[in-house]
Amino acid sequence: MQEDPIVITGYGILSALGNDHTATLSALTRGVSGIADIRHLATSHTEFPVGEVKMSNEEMEHLLSLPDNSVTTRTALMGMIALDRAVDMARLDHSAGTQNGIAFISGTTVGGMDRSEQHYLDFLSGDDFKQYISTHDCGACSEMIASRHDIFNFVATPSTACSSAANAIILGARMLLSEQSDVVVAGGSECITKFHLNGFNTLMILDREQCRPFDRDRAGLNLGEGAAYVVMERLSHAIKRGVTPIIELAGWGNACDAFHQTASSDDGEGAYLAMKQAVDQAGISPGDVGYINAHGTGTPNNDISETHAMQRLFGNNVPPVSSTKSSTGHTTSASGAIESVITIMAVTNDFLPANVGFNTPIEGGISPVETPLMNKRVNYALCNSFGFGGNDSSLLFKRL
Repeated sequence: MQEDPIVITGYGILSALGNDHTATLSALTRGVSGIADIRHLATSHTEFPVGEVKMSNEEMEHLLSLPDNSVTTRTALMGMIALDRAVDMARLDHSAGTQNGIAFISGTTVGGMDRSEQHYLDFLSGDDFKQYISTHDCGACSEMIASRHDIFNFVATPSTACSSAANAIILGARMLLSEQSDVVVAGGSECITKFHLNGFNTLMILDREQCRPFDRDRAGLNLGEGAAYVVMERLSHAIKRGVTPIIELAGWGNACDAFHQTASSDDGEGAYLAMKQAVDQAGISPGDVGYINAHGTGTPNNDISETHAMQRLFGNNVPPVSSTKSSTGHTTSASGAIESVITIMAVTNDFLPANVGFNTPIEGGISPVETPLMNKRVNYALCNSFGFGGNDSSLLFKRL
C-alpha cells in the first residue's frame, strides 16, 4: 500500500466502440460490439472481421485541424485524438509539472507501418514519398503524438507487443513513485496494417466470425485498433493543483515466463505471477478483487492458459470476468490502455462489461459475463495484458 497513492485524473479513448469515452461507455452498457467488415484497410483479406476505428485518416486529420498534406500515420492520428481528450479531462498544462515535469509514455509495436507498407515500392523507386520513411519507427509515432501538446519534458516508447500500453502505465507509475515526474500521461496507440493482419493470419489465429473469448468453440481473435491514455499523478499532487482523482492505480505486476515466442504456457505462469504481484502490491487478498478485464484473445491457447492462471490465484472463487476484446477487437499494443480505460469506466459507473459472443463454457473453465451487469459495485478490478514472448502485465484499479 502506498503512502501517497497514484491516482488517475483524466483519460482519453477511441476504438471500434466509439470515438470518445462517452460513446464508448454507451456501447459498453448496451453490450454491443464494434467488430465489423474491413472498411479502411486496403487488403484483399476481407474475410476477416476487425475492430476498426470508424474514421478515415482524412476525417481524423480534419477533427484534429491539421494542415492539408500533413505527414502523419494512422497510429499517430489516433494517439493525438486520445491524448487531446486525456489532457482536457485532467486540465493539464505547463503548471502541472512545475518541479519534475510531465512525461509521455506511449506503447506501440506497429508504429508507422501503415505508411511504410503503402509506399515501400515508392521509397525504392524515387523520392516522392520519402517524407514517410522517418515516420516508420515506433518512437517517431510517440514524438508526433507528444508534439500535439508542448508540455512534455520526457517521451518514451515501450514496445513489448500486446503488453506495451500496460507496461507504459507501469513505467509511468514507477517514475511517479521515484519522483522523476510530477505527472505522467501513459497508454498506447496502434492501427491495423496489412503486415499486422497477414502476420496473425500466418499464425492461424484469426477468426472469420465474431470472436468468442473463453468459449468452448472459440476459433481465434479479431484484430482491432485504437488508442487510449491515462493521466497519472500522486494524490498529493492532484490535490495541490485542484483536480479530482477518478480512481487509484493500487498495484501492478509484470512477469515473463519466456515459454514460447507466441504461445502462452499451459499453466499460465507469467499471467499468474503478474496478477499476484498486482494484488500483493496493493496489500489485499485475491478475494477482494471484484472484476477482471481479461486478456481474453479468443485463441485456443490464450484462453485456457489465462483460465488456469486465474484459477491458480483465485481458486474456486474466480470473480466476474469478461474480455472486452469481444467488442473492440484485439488492439494489440494499445490493448492495455484501452482496456484500462474501459475497466476504469466500469468501476466508476457501477457496471460489468459483457463478454460478447460467449455461448458454451470450456470444460472446467469459467463462464464470463454474458450481458452488461448494471448496478454492480466493485472496489478492486484487475486488467490483464499479455504479450508475445510471455511478457505479461496486470494492473489493479481501486475505487476511491
